[in-house]
Amino acid sequence: MVAALVAASLLLAAAACAQREQDFYDFKAVNIRGKLVSLEKYRGSVSLVVNVASECGFTDQHYRALQQLQRDLGPHHFNVLAFPCNQFGQQEPDGNKEIESFARRTYSVSFPMFSKIAVTGTGAHPAFKYLTQTSGKEPTWNFWKYLVAPDGKVVGAWDQTVSVEEIRPQITALVRKLILKKREDL
Repeated sequence: MVAALVAASLLLAAAACAQREQDFYDFKAVNIRGKLVSLEKYRGSVSLVVNVASECGFTDQHYRALQQLQRDLGPHHFNVLAFPCNQFGQQEPDGNKEIESFARRTYSVSFPMFSKIAVTGTGAHPAFKYLTQTSGKEPTWNFWKYLVAPDGKVVGAWDQTVSVEEIRPQITALVRKLILKKREDL
């Protein structure tokens, strides 16, 4: 009897250890065209998650730099994941169709864009709640940037005053590490 209890306890402990911790790629989000997307599709690559806005003073600088980063590093090992948000200064007032049209027409954006969401407060999207809780940093304005590793863990967070060029070395180092690991695995 005691042996059976010990065996059962060991099995339960093993099962508990086998459960993976939640990470960014466990969430789902609606893309800019209204389709539900599992963020799991980005697992195994580096992601820079950004809350964007079309009418912000940081819009031009950030959209240009984000698109250049996507062009230089993506889409096989890296993606910018853009989440429009209207919570800060009402600077993303349009609907998803207009937001996508603006971003593609003005900046030739090729990175994935998602539907407009809340990134803070009780109505915040669960993926942004995760980013905020694990990084300890909550967006206070547009163009907050969260660097997510291939395993879904947050490895950096920066506010709108930090340019994409300033964080580019951390992003490229993470992408380089990923590429080298994939080569080793061959």
